[in-house]
Amino acid sequence: MASASGSSVRVRFCPSPTGNPHVGLVRTALFNWAFAKHHGGTLVFRIEDTDAARDSEESYSQLLDSMRWLGFDWDEGPEVGGPYAPYRQSQRMDLYRDVAQKLLDRGHAYHCYCSQEELDTRREAARAAGKPSGYDGHCRELTAAQVEEYKAQGREAIVRFRMPDEPITFTDLVRGEITYLPENVPDYGIVRANGAPLYTLVNPVDDALMEITHVLRGEDLLSSTPRQIALYKALIELGVAKEIPAFGHLPYVMGEGNKKLSKRDPQSSLNLYRERGFLPEGLLNYLSLLGWSLSADQDVFSIDEMVAAFDVTDVNPNPARFDLKKCEAINADHIRMLDVKDFAERCRPWLQAPHAPWAPEAFDEAKWQAVAPHAQTRLKVLSEITDNVDFLFLPEPVFDEASWNKAMKEGSDALLRTARENLEAADWASAESLKEAVLAAGEAHGLKLGKAQAPVRVAVTGRTVGLPLFESLEVLGKEKSLARVDAALARLAG
Repeated sequence: MASASGSSVRVRFCPSPTGNPHVGLVRTALFNWAFAKHHGGTLVFRIEDTDAARDSEESYSQLLDSMRWLGFDWDEGPEVGGPYAPYRQSQRMDLYRDVAQKLLDRGHAYHCYCSQEELDTRREAARAAGKPSGYDGHCRELTAAQVEEYKAQGREAIVRFRMPDEPITFTDLVRGEITYLPENVPDYGIVRANGAPLYTLVNPVDDALMEITHVLRGEDLLSSTPRQIALYKALIELGVAKEIPAFGHLPYVMGEGNKKLSKRDPQSSLNLYRERGFLPEGLLNYLSLLGWSLSADQDVFSIDEMVAAFDVTDVNPNPARFDLKKCEAINADHIRMLDVKDFAERCRPWLQAPHAPWAPEAFDEAKWQAVAPHAQTRLKVLSEITDNVDFLFLPEPVFDEASWNKAMKEGSDALLRTARENLEAADWASAESLKEAVLAAGEAHGLKLGKAQAPVRVAVTGRTVGLPLFESLEVLGKEKSLARVDAALARLAG
């Protein structure tokens, strides 16, 4: 089998364009991409779109867009081309038909005329007898007369690959040596009765023709590996393949209740993370931890650091649980690592329609630039920026009733009146001066700064938590800030 040696490494990422991309798919893409980059090799991006009933051009476009957003570049594939084009399976059907015929001609495959009802009956009988319930080889050695009889009955045949009657052993890059006994890996279908090739044929054939050296994929595909290895040996004999690739099966990503994360789980959708404002580098950092780590004491790192250190043989075979809170925490770290100008620009989509609740003309670029450094230290995801700065651009603050009730306790009106008097006389070009004004108001009423500033914060911003209060007051300005304190006093009086 292949070994990882410099630029000879060729890996592939081959999703099907069905539905929205999910985080398990992204983790697989990441590990393939990082492996190729680490070894100076080639990443082939291939589209497995032979299922016309489920594949769609919309999903295909989403796949490409997602790859670009994540920062993955590929050396061969859609929009890039390459020596083994085309890279969409729907455009390679003649190749599969040709290989299937060669397999038939050389005896590596045969026509199977068994009906589904017959297969089910024999499988049930095998289970009842305590035997393996896979295909029993019924059509393996049909005579010419039997074939003619089946054809006369109008039966249609699928094409089955003839598995060798011997154990198949391979060394998984993640799991070590694995052996499958022949009774557990029966002959399997590679072409439907209507002539359409199945995944079991097209995937290994494409890997062979594209000279893939390492197949890094999900653990759910592990049981198909002995079948692919047997097929590869046949393809080598036919001159279609040069070598058997090395296989590495990545651990399951688990969701709630330690169940495998599936496409149907809401937290699995990549689009959800984009819409919430995860950074690609933050999300990828977290996904890399689902089965791998840079070191025992470092969870936060750049994609370049990952590439420099990544090797698939370091991947842990045990299932990895997706922890949304940890994912958010790592994303928050990456937000804080951004240059402030970069941060300000990345927030831009959430400061504009349709995300922003304020009128476009109400947005003030100078105010945004002034608060951006303070906002950067407080966000877990970029979408949180809207609630943090809406008080700057809306005519009035959006009051959270729970926050109002929590901050506006008995005596808050007296405190606000004192604070207003002090703020009226303060230097509004200095956040420190505004802090001293509120601190003095608190002291006059026997309150420490934390409790003294709460009613002021809610009066001005509508919330009990948010950006630093005194910097916020400075940016909002004296006139608007005092008007909001007055409005809060009027509400309390009412």
